[in-house]
Amino acid sequence: MIYTVTFNPALDYAVYLDTLEMGALNRTRSESLRCGGKGINVSIVLCNLGMETEALGFLAGFTGQGIARWLEQMAVPSDFIMLPDGMSRINIKLKTGVETEINGQGPDIPPQALEALFDKLDRISRGDTLVLAGSIPASLPVDIYERILSRLSGRGVRCVVDASGPLLLNVLPYHPFLIKPNEAELSELCGVSLSAGDLPGIKACAARLQEQGARNVLVSLGPNGALLLTEEGKFLHQEAPDGTVCNSVGAGDSMVAGFLTGLHLTGSYREALRMGTAAGSATAFSDHLATRREVEQLLNTL
Repeated sequence: MIYTVTFNPALDYAVYLDTLEMGALNRTRSESLRCGGKGINVSIVLCNLGMETEALGFLAGFTGQGIARWLEQMAVPSDFIMLPDGMSRINIKLKTGVETEINGQGPDIPPQALEALFDKLDRISRGDTLVLAGSIPASLPVDIYERILSRLSGRGVRCVVDASGPLLLNVLPYHPFLIKPNEAELSELCGVSLSAGDLPGIKACAARLQEQGARNVLVSLGPNGALLLTEEGKFLHQEAPDGTVCNSVGAGDSMVAGFLTGLHLTGSYREALRMGTAAGSATAFSDHLATRREVEQLLNTL
């Protein structure tokens, strides 16, 4: 079973406009609404690919109820904790030829709710995978990811962390099974400026993160595909398939889902990287999260 934790889920409201004029009335050309949050995205794509998954985390208010109904309609298993106050976020995605995002803050998470989540995590057993993805609300302790990995240490659970900055760096001593920075996040983590497609520089940064404790480092490179540094110290690079990018939201999460699916099905890091790249690209080339059919179609071209 692959569990995901999303501390700050959201309803993602995408608004398509020809132009955006600040301080004036703007009318949309089209719009869409879907539930979001990095862990939720991973669970949705895992479900699309036929994998067993359960989404965990916190929901609040009418937006939280909407997210829960959305996942139920999509047949994505979930076990969220409903908070007594506040509301889950609404994130606005403005599409005007370029993407502009306005993300909400999310509700406060009281200590008793966090303890309830810990109780659920304690039921995760050997051979399971836990995906921790995305930002955390200001009400949570900044070391929450570290506390979770420490709690699961020695229990045979594969931990995947898809986060940025200190959230990611601080969990490296706990030897997460997989981390997935993108090219920009990798630059920030290593304090260097990486140019697009600078594979030697990207490899050097990935190696630094592995030296600090990560077992496998998966770097999403947008149109340049993806790079994987395996726990055996081997670099694997996968070119991206041909296609037109429509929407980058959720592409990295889809890559994580595809990678875990490929690894489960084949036991091969090479095949996991191929499927991860296909899944990330399938989401980027559409206005929704990757479906099984779309992933398989792209996989056949790699």
